[in-house]
Amino acid sequence: MGFAGHRKGELWVLMQARRLGFGRSPLRRRVDRLESAIVWGAVLAALLMIPTAAAIGTAVRNASERSAADQQAVLTQVRAQTLENSEPVTADVPASYTSLVKVGWTNQAGQSQEGRASVPAGTKQGTELTVWLDSSGAITTSPRRPGDSKAIGGAVGLSVAMLSWLVLAGLARLAAVPLNRRRYDDWAREWELVAPRWRHPQN
Repeated sequence: MGFAGHRKGELWVLMQARRLGFGRSPLRRRVDRLESAIVWGAVLAALLMIPTAAAIGTAVRNASERSAADQQAVLTQVRAQTLENSEPVTADVPASYTSLVKVGWTNQAGQSQEGRASVPAGTKQGTELTVWLDSSGAITTSPRRPGDSKAIGGAVGLSVAMLSWLVLAGLARLAAVPLNRRRYDDWAREWELVAPRWRHPQN
């Protein structure tokens, strides 16, 4: 970057600093100072939302982990075996696709039980798998893993932070609307005073 480009960069930084209220200028009006205060208030609030969003995400993660632990406490994990083939993997049925197949297992009393469980496409008959049983002995969904709770907490925390920043940015822009209107009105009144002197300069 040449001297001209470097100079433009310095001027841009200086303009932004002046806009945020740094430095003194006789051209700064009351509305300019109010706008700077609004911008700095929004920036401060956005920074404060970072630990707040992190705390919310942590609370959600802890609640999710407790819920998963409570759910796991009333479930029973057993080893089962598929009693039939699932749908084969084809162009229309990818490997990530799952389907319900009949599975069998032996309960604690030594009795054979059957049910239907979700397995990946292409699973063959006789494949061993783990299933979870509820208090009635029926197959149910598996409890959340610790990594799932962490992902949920992280997603909630990030969503809270991003949403709060968008709201703060929107409020700051809305607050600047009447200030801009006031600034334009002041310019118009001052131009009415100055314009006659420019149009009819005194000799």
